[in-house]
Amino acid sequence: MVDRLDIAEVKYRYALGLDLRDWGLYRSIFSDQVDVDFSSYDGGDPRTVAADDWIARAQVLFTGLDSSHHQMTNPVVSVDGDDAELKMYLQAQHLLVHPDGDPLFTIGGYYVDRLVRTDSGWRLCAVQLNVLWTAGNRDLMRRAVQL
Repeated sequence: MVDRLDIAEVKYRYALGLDLRDWGLYRSIFSDQVDVDFSSYDGGDPRTVAADDWIARAQVLFTGLDSSHHQMTNPVVSVDGDDAELKMYLQAQHLLVHPDGDPLFTIGGYYVDRLVRTDSGWRLCAVQLNVLWTAGNRDLMRRAVQL
């Protein structure tokens, strides 16, 4: 049971790190290499990236937003020794006040993540975002990167 709570907390720290722009906290939850699949959002191919590069990418995007609010709920955890899978619902709101268009963009869906147990605790080694719906102004994400 402790593992299940610790694993869910990793994803809660994922949300906190992004929303508070606490890049040290955000980096602390990842293994050094991360398999990332955001294809349901951006149409790109799944890829393996260095965690530091992933954090740098997030910094550019989220620092350009006025605010964000990630809500993670309903964790379902499977543990197999030092490996785990976490499925968790997501609703993420992104705010960027600008003169053209709706200042909000919201994503609803779920994550399927893989984690590995390390001497420092559980770490994300794979993150898959599965977008079920969006609402609002998707263009503000592009604007945030350009600021």
